[in-house]
Amino acid sequence: MIEVLLDTVSWILMTAGGAFVLIGTLGIVRFPDVYSRMHAAGITDTLGTALLFAGLAIQAGFTLITVKLLLVLAFLLFTSPAATYALANAAYHHGLRPVLGKKEDEPS
Repeated sequence: MIEVLLDTVSWILMTAGGAFVLIGTLGIVRFPDVYSRMHAAGITDTLGTALLFAGLAIQAGFTLITVKLLLVLAFLLFTSPAATYALANAAYHHGLRPVLGKKEDEPS
């Protein structure tokens, strides 16, 4: 019975993680400028990866694989926001400004 519960919880986590990654991908396509695209990708991909790895860790049980998954997850939780910040900072310093106001196709 406990195995069925663990399988259900892990699949829910992995499905939610995949959904967050998919939503982040749609944000990259939908948003107007590089800053909002980076925000969508950075936030949802970090959360999606965390949920995927949590589901995989539950599937693996308490093994060396789980320890490795948690170490990779800790690395991603530190490096993903730092990489997003560095990319946004570099874009801003090279003259790329955020899009403010209405889109061109919106009525006045």
